[in-house]
Amino acid sequence: MMPALHPDFLRIPITHRALHDRAAGRPENSRAAVRAAVAAGYGIEIDVQPSSDGVAMVFHDYDLRRLTGVPGRVAGKTAAELAATPLLNAEDGIPTLREVLEIVAGKVPLLIEIKDQDGAMGTSVGRLHEAMAAALKGYQGPVAVMSFNPNSVAAFHHVAPAIAVGLTTSAYRAEDWPLLPAATRDRLRDIPDYDRVGASFISHEQSDLASPRVAELRAKGAGVLCWTVRSAEVETVARRYADNITFEHYLAAFPA
Repeated sequence: MMPALHPDFLRIPITHRALHDRAAGRPENSRAAVRAAVAAGYGIEIDVQPSSDGVAMVFHDYDLRRLTGVPGRVAGKTAAELAATPLLNAEDGIPTLREVLEIVAGKVPLLIEIKDQDGAMGTSVGRLHEAMAAALKGYQGPVAVMSFNPNSVAAFHHVAPAIAVGLTTSAYRAEDWPLLPAATRDRLRDIPDYDRVGASFISHEQSDLASPRVAELRAKGAGVLCWTVRSAEVETVARRYADNITFEHYLAAFPA
C-alpha cells in the first residue's frame, strides 16, 4: 500500500526552495533560507542534486554559475568541494541533504524534489535516490519526495517504500521545455505514471491547475499541491483547484 501524504502538506503553505531572499542573505536552498522557513512555521520545498562522490546535495541547478558565480557542474565536484563553494549572498557553501534534515528536524513538512538525472526523463536516473534514502533513514517528521521524472520516483519508492512519493507535473509547453522531445512532453502531460510509481500526490504547474487530469486525480484522492505561486492574487485562484501551494517572493497566509 502506498504511504499517504502527511496532512500537514495539505495545510501548511510550502516555501519554494525554502524562504529565500538574496537581499537578506538567504539564497534559495541555503541553510539560512531553511532556518527562516522553520522559524516562520512554513513547510519547505528543496531540490537535490548528486555530488561526484554520490552525496545528496541541496541545490537546484545542474550548473553552479547562477547561484555561486563559479562555473562547473554540480555533479562534477565532490561534496567537500561543493561545501567549500560559497553561495552568492551567503557566507556558507552548498549544504548536504543530511545537514538540511538536521536543521528542519521534523519541525515543519519537508518536500524534496529529485532533479532529473537522465536529461530527458528517461530511465538513466543514477544512484541519487539511494543517497537520499540513506540520508532519510530514521528521519522523524513529515517528509515527502517527488520528481518530474517518474523513473526517479519509482526508483526512490523501491528503496524507501515507507516515504510518501509524488510527481512534479506540468503542462509541458514546448516553449518551457525546449530540450525535451515532443513525444515525451505529450506523454508526461497526461500524468500516466501516477499509479505505477506509487504516488499519493502531485505538485502541478499553477497556471495549468484547471486541467481535467488534475481534477480527475484529485477526485480519486490524490493530494494536489502546486508550483510556483508568487502573489496573494494567484494564490486565491490556485486554491480553487489545489489543496496547497508552493510559494515565493511574498508571505503566504496560513489558512484559518
